[in-house]
Amino acid sequence: MRTIVVAAIAAGFALPAVAQSQSTPRIDTRQQIQERRIEQGEKSGALTGKEAARLQQGQARVQKMEDKAAADGKVTAKERVRVERAQDKQSRRITRQKHDPQTAK
Repeated sequence: MRTIVVAAIAAGFALPAVAQSQSTPRIDTRQQIQERRIEQGEKSGALTGKEAARLQQGQARVQKMEDKAAADGKVTAKERVRVERAQDKQSRRITRQKHDPQTAK
């Protein structure tokens, strides 16, 4: 009986986290893709260490926006648009930095 109670309590704590991460799957997927683009750029030498660090900070800002939007358990359409626009801006920054004349030596 005690095992069932413990399992039920653990499931209760896990559900909000699952619900929160599933409320923005498109945003989450895009965050992962953009982080991989930064890593790939750093590995290939298209991004310097400073550029990659700056881009990672931008990714962290977007993630913080998403976390704040999802804090109440529901991401509204207006919040989703705001986060996606921030992702658009960050994507353009990644592209611009990867294709600028600076390279890692």
